[in-house]
Amino acid sequence: MKSKTITKKIVSGKFKNKTLKLPSKTTTRSSKAIVLESFFNTVQFEIIDSTFVELFSGSGSIGLEALSRGAKKVIFMEKDSEALKILKENIAQTDPTSCEVHSGDTFSNIATVVKSLQKKNEEAYFYIDPPFSIREGMKNIYDKMISLIASLPRECVKLIIIEHMSTLEIPQKIGKYLITKSKKFGNTSLTYLQSE
Repeated sequence: MKSKTITKKIVSGKFKNKTLKLPSKTTTRSSKAIVLESFFNTVQFEIIDSTFVELFSGSGSIGLEALSRGAKKVIFMEKDSEALKILKENIAQTDPTSCEVHSGDTFSNIATVVKSLQKKNEEAYFYIDPPFSIREGMKNIYDKMISLIASLPRECVKLIIIEHMSTLEIPQKIGKYLITKSKKFGNTSLTYLQSE
């Protein structure tokens, strides 16, 4: 029996109600609607005309929601081949000219993305939603994520948002960045960091 395609809709903005496909639950986790809503309520006006970087993009639902709500450019980073295929199909339904996809390991690709932002003198929103560390082979993913955040140059960062397991303790200070806010939604939390 062929498994049913899982989908979700863009909630608001110029691509409202466009249906996005989601990869299978075994490869990625889709952000909960309540988490998405809280995040976009927090940044709704600031993201207009901004650059938005979605690390560990999966289906790209957060980045495409940002695009729909007025971000001028979205940079996606995804390693899983099934998720990448779906991500590209989802982008094709919106505005591909405003999207950039980096396939492969996010921890390796971040340097290219940062270099390109520095060259254009751009600040970006970094939305980081790594696979939960309870997944196989992901035990040290959060340590790597913290090193990645610490390495981000201040002039490229408008805001860092981490979507993570609520049981994870994020350090109050990571490199040049401090936690400004944290919000819990059951097993998932959103933590916001800005440069001090």
